[in-house]
Amino acid sequence: MPRTQVAALLASKSQGHGAKSALDERRAAPRPGIPGWKAWSAVAVGGLIGTELRFGAGLIFPESAGAVPWTTLAINVAGSFVLATLTTIWIARPKTAFWLRAGIGPGLLGSFTTFSALVMAIDQQIRAGFHATWLAYLGLSLVLGLGAAAAGWKTGKAIADAGGGAQ
Repeated sequence: MPRTQVAALLASKSQGHGAKSALDERRAAPRPGIPGWKAWSAVAVGGLIGTELRFGAGLIFPESAGAVPWTTLAINVAGSFVLATLTTIWIARPKTAFWLRAGIGPGLLGSFTTFSALVMAIDQQIRAGFHATWLAYLGLSLVLGLGAAAAGWKTGKAIADAGGGAQ
């Protein structure tokens, strides 16, 4: 805070002009570029849900050593499709609440589809000497992930266009 503002604040406080309420108002006012509590809460709740969904999928479809981790691949490809679809719709409809976009995008889908799971699977394959498998998995992840994102973009565009575009 510049010296002149500090001096003015101290002067008004000593004169009893409600400096505390002005300071409280400044603290309570949302700062540009910083998400509010709703967005942070939505990301946390979405992250919890996405993590549990991913964990559940791993329990239902366990992956075996030495094979392509199909469950992780399917999760990441499906997540790429859904995120691209939603992002395209949200671009066409920018009035969608930020907290909702944050909760579903980085929160739910960010924890459901993780780059760390891909890297960990590849690391395990390399350490076990399954070089053909990790190369195939990496190639499939890149090609199918980008393909799913492109398909999601087309799907989102079709949905947005059918719904009248921007709202």
